[in-house]
Amino acid sequence: MRERIEEPPIPEEITARDLHPSARNELKTLSKENADQTARHLAMAAQLIDEEPERAHAHALAASRRAGRIPVVRSTLAITAYGIGDFALALRELRTYRRLSGKDDMIALIVDSERGVGRPDRALEEGRAVDRAALEPEVRVALAIAMSGARLDRGETELALGELEIPELDPDRAFEWSPALFSARAAVLEDLGRTDEAAFWTERADVAASALGLDGQFDEMIVEDGLIEDFDEDYDDYDDEDSEPRDGDAEDAQDAEASESDEALESADAPEADTATIPDDASADVPEDGTDRESESEA
Repeated sequence: MRERIEEPPIPEEITARDLHPSARNELKTLSKENADQTARHLAMAAQLIDEEPERAHAHALAASRRAGRIPVVRSTLAITAYGIGDFALALRELRTYRRLSGKDDMIALIVDSERGVGRPDRALEEGRAVDRAALEPEVRVALAIAMSGARLDRGETELALGELEIPELDPDRAFEWSPALFSARAAVLEDLGRTDEAAFWTERADVAASALGLDGQFDEMIVEDGLIEDFDEDYDDYDDEDSEPRDGDAEDAQDAEASESDEALESADAPEADTATIPDDASADVPEDGTDRESESEA
């Protein structure tokens, strides 16, 4: 009988109800006690991921030992692994999540994690393998940014710009994804030496963030110089079917604790996109159409 692995402490005020309802719904196959404790670990991970990613990861691992066959648990572990720079673990957990859920909603993180382990070619293959038209707008935008980054990794700056030519690239409207998309475009234009256009999109990003009440603060999912040395090519191709942690109920619980490498966790569902119209005054001193977009082809 294996020794029980100590779980990170959870403040008493954190309850299962602090987890998003859709995530809690996935835990219904567990016993009530196990579902509640798993939900509390997932809630802690969600609260800590931005400020204390290592602690968030510890809670994700604890949740994975309890409920490793639940998609939201695997996706949360993937997110925290990405957050601490363990891109190999993130890749494996993301692939397991995709197999369990049948969803491509985390494809951008798969692409960026491939970049993180130094495989931009494979990142591009992963991104091209999905039907972008079937993705939600915020997922399509995140994928475009990640694909653009992979092109930059390969030194293909013009193609990196092309990856960002998607329908969501509208300088006159602001959604939750707009600041990051506009900033990504500005950065690529700067690399191309097109400084006037870069300045326009930088200002559009700032105006969009202000319109959305973000005060210029927004998330950019771009991995730079995050390569893992001596990466084992077989690590993320490993067959996780056989190594997947078990649900934490009954006699499966102790076996599930045995393997930290297969642990997983949840990610709370993203809220619906906010939108705002961007005022036109930010387009001063910009070429006639205010953009460099010769065409609006989808990446």
